[in-house]
Amino acid sequence: MPLGNPNSAVQPVTDSKAVTGRLPAFSVAVLLAVVALSVGCGGGSSAEQGSSDEPEDPGGSGSQTEPTQNGTPPAEDTGTPEPESTTANAGPVQVETSVVATGLEAPWGLVFTPDGEALVTERDSSRLLSVDSSGNVEEIQRLPENGTGEGGLLGLALSPNYESDGNVYVYYTTDEDNRVARMREGEAPEPVLTGIPVLTYHNGGRIAFGPDGYLYVGTGDAGVTSNSQDLNSLGGKILRITPDGNVPSDNPFSGSPVYSYGHRNVQGLAWDANGRLYASEFGQNRYDEVNIIEPGGNYGWPEVEGEGGGPYYIDPISTWTTDEASPSGVEILKGGAIPQWEGDFFMAALRGQRLYRLDLDESGAVVAQEEFLRGEAGRLRHVTQAPDGSLWILTSNRDGRGNPVPEDDRILRLGPAVS
Repeated sequence: MPLGNPNSAVQPVTDSKAVTGRLPAFSVAVLLAVVALSVGCGGGSSAEQGSSDEPEDPGGSGSQTEPTQNGTPPAEDTGTPEPESTTANAGPVQVETSVVATGLEAPWGLVFTPDGEALVTERDSSRLLSVDSSGNVEEIQRLPENGTGEGGLLGLALSPNYESDGNVYVYYTTDEDNRVARMREGEAPEPVLTGIPVLTYHNGGRIAFGPDGYLYVGTGDAGVTSNSQDLNSLGGKILRITPDGNVPSDNPFSGSPVYSYGHRNVQGLAWDANGRLYASEFGQNRYDEVNIIEPGGNYGWPEVEGEGGGPYYIDPISTWTTDEASPSGVEILKGGAIPQWEGDFFMAALRGQRLYRLDLDESGAVVAQEEFLRGEAGRLRHVTQAPDGSLWILTSNRDGRGNPVPEDDRILRLGPAVS
């Protein structure tokens, strides 16, 4: 059932585990109706034969089409919700979704400040926004990006010392490159890492500070597949730098920001409670991936897509056909509002139009999978844990590939049902 139905009922879900000054606010509709969440059975980590529809990030050969120069792709199909799934050894988990805010334009990055304020980037408008829990949205400033297609104002991260230094880190596109810059809200950005390859697609863009205090940067191959295996290129990599943009002394390649390589287009970064780094990545014609990232690891692109890369390349822990996923932002729930989901991995899917939950064991392997919001909210760009332990989810229906409804784009909240 579509989001926004005030008559919909909460459904059980089963689980396998017992600033500176602001500019004037723009108009945003806040929908108070609580809506039901449709849950489908997960398909496991092995994928079936994919369709020939256009994936999220075109640029490969075979059955898929190259994008136009303005980045406009064909429309996509909308999935159909599946029945509620069940798993053994667990009781039901009551969850519900609600709409926090509407009227956004292709939101891409989302972080929460220590005082509970959400900061959001919009890819195409280059706006940095502030959103509170009541759905009030304010424009803080516009960044000097100049991207087309999949480029623009992308990733967002807060300094580990944000409460004292107030620094916000952003990843954005210019005429010459993709780059990472830091700034205080309302001030001009100061570049800390430049020279990341740029094109209308495969721009990467997700950034996040790890538990070690260093900044991790997911990049794409910018349509040049050889970039991913070239250790002298910043494309097709996960990079690791200090908050000032320097190279940490313990990086796997001396003097280089490269942390891992052989990636096609990294879109999500998250750490589990044991400090393991997970990354989501767009595939080409066959498989999208989630990988556990090892320092110095080679993940195979363009020599291999999906599993089967050993012993030379590291295999993913989960794959999907490109029509099932086009994975974007990810989150691992830690101290969340639903204890049964503690340590679970969540992934927003664009072309797949659903939110995946992966149940991970102690080794980081996937032991179960569930789907949420399938076909209900359209394309999903990112998922982040909120201060109250719920999950906030960004839709991406105004990015040139979706079919927006009048309220799009939206921020959704997934949390425990209120009895």
